[in-house]
Amino acid sequence: MDTLKPRGPPHGDVSRYQDAGLFAVLAVAWGAGFSAIEVGLETIPPILFAGFRFDVGAVVTIVALGALGRLDRPTTRADAQAILVAAALLVFANVFFLFFGQLYTSGSIASVVYSLNPVLTVGFAALLLSGGGLAPRDAVGVALGLIGVVLIARPSPTVVAEPPAGAPRSLDGAFALLGPDGLGAALVFCAVIAVAAGSVLLRRIDAPMASLPTTGWAMAVGAVMLHAASLALGEPVTLPSGTWTWVAVGYVGVVASSIGYGAYFTLMRRRGPFTANLVSYAVPVVASITGWALLDERLPPLAVAGFVCILAGFLVLNRTVVAEELRALRA
Repeated sequence: MDTLKPRGPPHGDVSRYQDAGLFAVLAVAWGAGFSAIEVGLETIPPILFAGFRFDVGAVVTIVALGALGRLDRPTTRADAQAILVAAALLVFANVFFLFFGQLYTSGSIASVVYSLNPVLTVGFAALLLSGGGLAPRDAVGVALGLIGVVLIARPSPTVVAEPPAGAPRSLDGAFALLGPDGLGAALVFCAVIAVAAGSVLLRRIDAPMASLPTTGWAMAVGAVMLHAASLALGEPVTLPSGTWTWVAVGYVGVVASSIGYGAYFTLMRRRGPFTANLVSYAVPVVASITGWALLDERLPPLAVAGFVCILAGFLVLNRTVVAEELRALRA
């Protein structure tokens, strides 16, 4: 799809290596972040934890950019729109559903559901950028991705007596119907919708402000939204306690947010949402390794099968672009 291709002149070899480095940093930062979220959720309410994450991320990013003299301020309407869209969808809605989802399921399974991101990105691009809708073959690709999520969720009555601590009582009915993994996958799927829509809307806005300042301001605004939501939900206001909880907050704030979101926004500005969201296929590998090494987690066979379906849907949707990228690599 042409709407997902990067704008501007083609990248040279040096730029490709730089983008590959950003891609690797992002995969590790976000992949290990799923395990860090699990650790923090053991002692901190989910939305308060998400607020702490972006408190740290915003402060680190804004202070660092200010010290380097690179902290741009929004000066145009497009800049303000980009910050609000990123704050509302890529920060607030994304982690709101992700952190609640990880109350019910493991980080490994959540990361596999997250790999649906590139599939939905193409769908939203067809609706919001090209305006032409999905072609029949593209619809097949989206359907394959959704089948993959169903395989991962595999709805079935739960055998767990009680929902996890910190879970909202309003989801008890869905918990009984879908089971912990099914409900967790459904909530993470909502996070994926937010990220896919947000990344395409940012491309449509095309704000002139640089990507890193946009990241810092969006995290700051998103943190305010998350703390307001935490208070509205009645979560207790507590500070992190325990060494590993502080490590989890520090990791998701500095590495997964400040560094990870900076790399993501930079990749999206330079290479477009298609290439930036390809990281979703590397993240489950890192998340599975860290989940196995740190938390003794295993991916069930149906989750692996679901990931294969999602990957197949991606290849169907992006057959032309993938072929072009493979030709460029061979060249």
